[in-house]
Amino acid sequence: MSAMADLMAFQRRTEALAQVMGRLQWDQETMMPAAAIDQRGEELAALDGVLHARRTDPRVADWLARAVPANAVEAAQLRLIRKAYDRATQVHADLSAALVRTTALAHGKWVAARAAEDVAAFLPVLDEILSLRRQEAEALARGGELYDALLQDYEPGMTARDLTAMFAALRPRLAALRAAIAGSGRDPAPLVGTFAEAEQLALSEEVARAFGYDFTRGRIDQAVHPFSSGAGADVRITTRVDIADPLGCLYSTIHEVGHAGYEQNIDPAYGLTPVGQGASMGVHESQSRLYENQLARSRAFTGWLYGRMVDRFGPLNIDGPEAFYTAINRVVPGFIRTEADEVHYNLHIALRFDLERALLSDDLMVRDLEAAWNDRFTADFGVAVDRPSNGVLQDVHWSAGLFGYFPTYTLGNVYAGCLHKAMRTDLPDLDHALARGDPSPALAWLRERLQCHGGLRPPRETIEHAAGGPVDPALLLDNLDAKFRAIYGI
Repeated sequence: MSAMADLMAFQRRTEALAQVMGRLQWDQETMMPAAAIDQRGEELAALDGVLHARRTDPRVADWLARAVPANAVEAAQLRLIRKAYDRATQVHADLSAALVRTTALAHGKWVAARAAEDVAAFLPVLDEILSLRRQEAEALARGGELYDALLQDYEPGMTARDLTAMFAALRPRLAALRAAIAGSGRDPAPLVGTFAEAEQLALSEEVARAFGYDFTRGRIDQAVHPFSSGAGADVRITTRVDIADPLGCLYSTIHEVGHAGYEQNIDPAYGLTPVGQGASMGVHESQSRLYENQLARSRAFTGWLYGRMVDRFGPLNIDGPEAFYTAINRVVPGFIRTEADEVHYNLHIALRFDLERALLSDDLMVRDLEAAWNDRFTADFGVAVDRPSNGVLQDVHWSAGLFGYFPTYTLGNVYAGCLHKAMRTDLPDLDHALARGDPSPALAWLRERLQCHGGLRPPRETIEHAAGGPVDPALLLDNLDAKFRAIYGI
């Protein structure tokens, strides 16, 4: 066999083991007995040790040195394997295992602290995670900014400086739009009532199918914080249910179906290889945010959804499709990121980006995090945080050690703006299909332009190839301006 063939055979087993580890983590957040947490931490640490040994195996370096790619796909495989090898060889196996073990234990502590509204119960383990992640960043940074080193796990090629410039470009126009909405004198009525859990889940499944989710290769469960997990033939999602808020369940499901649809639509020939997964978390978020916002919150689709809501739940307090559309797109400065409207959403991300960057650089101590969060939230949103589950304890990411992940949500929104502009140019009659509850023309466009290629291209190149032009935050802002100025008559 050639060096390329040997390397890929070895890599497929490594990828298969990584999928097994992901399944254990999925089980931990959905079905694992509570008392199993310590054991699960040891199981994950043991499996991480096996994966680390494979990722740093000296034979990988030898194969990389001798492998000659025969085509663009093999060249991409080598690029991604080399990146993973370089990263793994810089992080000691003991540190990698400690991170896995600690974050496994931290998840249960975060869930309990969130339920009890007890920030103090979570801070010690968060401090431990931060210390471990800082050690990892120091090993990877090679003298550069620590945050940049961690960011490469989620958005290769991106830097904190790039992100700071992006938020600086977004903030003035978002603030101006928010001010214009506040001064419009309009306050659309929200959807209120009691909505049975079984009916919410049934409608979520119907909508998931409409958005192309393949249940022969996936399933929907419930979790404290919705997520998507897996690749190829096993891609699972979760949602959550609040009987007073059916839109939370519906739109969480659609968001996660965006992630899952990306993974399910990657060319099967790339299965269990580095190319056989999303190009980055920012590109992943472009899919979930586009499904959720530009498609599922459109006037055309919400008109269809209104009819399905009435069929499922009976008469609503919202009278008619147009009022339902404005209720779904109502702009209010809420506490919860995952429920935030499109105008406020990126302000939630900017808050988290600034705080986690300060934590990593020691400019902010963990013990002061809640106060810093609350002060910043009041300054940015004009309301005071009423309880920790609506503030610093609302997200799962820091308990999972995902420092550097949050900015990819805004990157995803920017990328989605570029993709949506190109999609609407190519599909001028898309609203006719969406009005029938049929997003399939958009899904086919995304599958062909972006999803089937997986990680073939670097993140920005992936978006530029699909959209046919450069990444430009103004495309997102233009879309938001047009949409919300029409809704609010400004």
